[in-house]
Amino acid sequence: MKLYNTLTKQVEEFVPHKKEEVTLYTCGPTVYNYAHIGNLRTYIFEDILEKTLRYIGYNVKRVMNITDVGHLVSDADAGEDKMLMSAKKEGKTMAEIADFYTKIFFDDITKLNIRKPDIIQKATDHIDQYIKMIKKLLEEGYAYQAGGNVYFDISRAKEYYQLSGKKEEDLLIGVRDDVTEDKNKRNPFDFGLWFTKSKFEEQEMKWESPWGLGYPGWHIECSGISIKYLGEYLDIHCGGVDNIFPHHTNEIVQSEAYLGHKWCNFWVHGEHLNDKTGKMSKSKGEFLTITLLESKGYQPIVYRFFCLQSHYRKQLVFTYESLDIATTSYNKLKSRVNNIENDDMSLDNNIIKNYQNKFKDALRSDLNTANALTCFYDLLKDNNVNNNTKLYLIKDFDKVLSLNLLDNQQETSPVLEKEINDLIKEREIAKNNKDYQKADQIRDTLSQKGVIVKDNKEGTIWELKK
Repeated sequence: MKLYNTLTKQVEEFVPHKKEEVTLYTCGPTVYNYAHIGNLRTYIFEDILEKTLRYIGYNVKRVMNITDVGHLVSDADAGEDKMLMSAKKEGKTMAEIADFYTKIFFDDITKLNIRKPDIIQKATDHIDQYIKMIKKLLEEGYAYQAGGNVYFDISRAKEYYQLSGKKEEDLLIGVRDDVTEDKNKRNPFDFGLWFTKSKFEEQEMKWESPWGLGYPGWHIECSGISIKYLGEYLDIHCGGVDNIFPHHTNEIVQSEAYLGHKWCNFWVHGEHLNDKTGKMSKSKGEFLTITLLESKGYQPIVYRFFCLQSHYRKQLVFTYESLDIATTSYNKLKSRVNNIENDDMSLDNNIIKNYQNKFKDALRSDLNTANALTCFYDLLKDNNVNNNTKLYLIKDFDKVLSLNLLDNQQETSPVLEKEINDLIKEREIAKNNKDYQKADQIRDTLSQKGVIVKDNKEGTIWELKK
């Protein structure tokens, strides 16, 4: 299998540390608000990666964290504490906020057919692990205490900017508005490992430590949880491109300083989902969530299909028009699948192997889901494949695609429903005017859209073709 490695900036042959087992760590949500569909695009790509690895024969052990303790907007102990901000806004404790939004997050990924990771751990359950790591980093001179806090000294990290490709001069205070000065630091880019002194004096979640009552920095959480459950050597670490710097950059240097050797071989990142104004976020425009899409009549599985039509490393622009197109395409695909009847013919093992190899080749090529879907469409139109073999392969491919392709229920978008209903009204008017030619033409148009029209005493009803 070949994957694009952010660390080396090239597509490389993936080789795990152990021959048949892959250790996979994926950054989980900070549970202070709903996940927007841009966040969820990342979890869809990670789900495809995990299922592909399993499909091609690896055992996969996947770990994901839940960040349920303060996560700063800026790494310089500046900006807003997301958990605290949400708790104040909603009049709840931080624990209540975390529990509520954690449940919503898992509801969302279930609707998108995303497999829950094998191991899911809350950041707040591993304080002892972070303290253990920070103590060793202090003992070996990689960290220092200042102003009541503990910081990692990035001057000890020779290749600090390798993952991000950034240059220090581009990040200096005055060059970027979002970099602020913390006078406790030796270097403005040093980052917090443990805070006892912070501008967030109302921080509810604090723990005793050798450095006083406080709480961990954001970055140490993922390193601690990954090392505890996946060991000293990690095969793949995933996340969105916005995690590359500083989060993943800081994870690398603190983990390797603690372990004394290279930690993770492959860093795999998913690109942004944009709206018409640019990068999607929780702070601007319409807050696009799975619940919002459902309220507008869209089915979550269609959003998954929409994402799979594009490569995970390409920026994708979301519009309701594009989701309508995806709905129509998905309906047509399911209609074709549902029209395949089992012919009780013997499975053709040569054909199965041939198509499985094509499907695997697409996914092995840096998770090219668009080509994997093309392979699927090629199968459907291949007249040399008997129906029983087709159904076997459809079920097999859907282990990775996870599009419910053999379920009978089909989906309609609000725009498609309105279009169907408008055409039916137009057909009723034509019938009342005895313009039967036009009425028949409208029926044909609806049929081409996969719609069956039925006239009865109560009027006209319609359903999608199966």
